[in-house]
Amino acid sequence: MKEFKFEEALKKLEEIVQKLEEGNLPLEKSLELFEEGMRLSRFCSKKLEEAQTRIEVLTKTASGKVELKPLEKVEEEETEEEGEDDEGELF
Repeated sequence: MKEFKFEEALKKLEEIVQKLEEGNLPLEKSLELFEEGMRLSRFCSKKLEEAQTRIEVLTKTASGKVELKPLEKVEEEETEEEGEDDEGELF
């Protein structure tokens, strides 16, 4: 498969979806487009996952110091903080 940029792959995927939704294609052509669409979908998902791992978020610590943290680390800390608020309560 040709190596696409994310935007190109997404545009091509949208075109394929539109053609399939129109429903006036022969079965074999529909299957070919579906297979290509699945490959493009996996490619786009992979690129989004790669981008997420590269995102860094600036956060301020309690002391006022600014730190760079990976997005996943910030999300983990937020989840932990939310859990602390509900401690000891059922609802």
